[in-house]
Amino acid sequence: MGASNQRGVQLKFSLVLATIGRTEELVRFLKSLQDQSYKNFELIVIDQNTDDRLVLILNSFNKLFPIQHLYSEKGLSKARNVGLKHITGDIIAFPDDDCWYPPVLLERVQQWFSVNTTFSGLTGRSIDENGNMSMQRWSQEAGIITKKNVWIRATSYTIFLRKDVIESVSGFDEQLGVGSGTPWGSAEEVDFLIRTLNKGLSIYYNNEIFAYHPNPVPDYNSKSINRAQSYGRGMGRVLKIHQYSIINVGYLFIRPIVGCLLSLLICKFRKAHFHWAIFTGRFRGWLES
Repeated sequence: MGASNQRGVQLKFSLVLATIGRTEELVRFLKSLQDQSYKNFELIVIDQNTDDRLVLILNSFNKLFPIQHLYSEKGLSKARNVGLKHITGDIIAFPDDDCWYPPVLLERVQQWFSVNTTFSGLTGRSIDENGNMSMQRWSQEAGIITKKNVWIRATSYTIFLRKDVIESVSGFDEQLGVGSGTPWGSAEEVDFLIRTLNKGLSIYYNNEIFAYHPNPVPDYNSKSINRAQSYGRGMGRVLKIHQYSIINVGYLFIRPIVGCLLSLLICKFRKAHFHWAIFTGRFRGWLES
């Protein structure tokens, strides 16, 4: 490890944030950065809007902490890859534009990396403003991330990686993720972490580390069903290209089928359709990869 990873050295964060269509949520995140107890960070905003809605907002916060304001084509993975070309920090993170950080998050992450010098990455949980798990159910136990458990131990906005990971793993797969223009609308961060593990690097999941993110309640309309299928196809593709075992694949396929059947039993037909879309998305993504 280099000098920046030695115990006691103040590690610098580069926060790579892609954004489109949001302002109020972004302001909330920026305010959470303003409130951080640990101040050694830079924010790299990759703007995918077609207007200048963010200029005044970012200019007002740029007086409080360093902000680079960049632009890219649409696509979450494309935007992050643009941002990664401009990082100057020791620890890289990928906040969502609708997440926000507790005030001590960066301080706790910095302390963890300063002590755990053999690890190349750290991940945590996602919770909502009420302290409940958000987005999905996360592992209740801390431990090393593997290809098998990465799905319940990592989400993009709670991933923190040393810079040497970025230097050894060739960016995000631009065929994966929201806005990619492909059928595979998710799992770009899982793919990135698996490729990191394949390099022989170690990543740790700490269930006491968390960021905030709203917990969306799907209304099971056509938009949410299409999104569920797109996200499912992203997962299916990653399962296939990283050669998951039939047992692992089968488990991840069966879960939404069970959800579909349970919803049918209580006559929640739109919810059943939603779960079926997740299953068919995962199956199609796996087949077509």
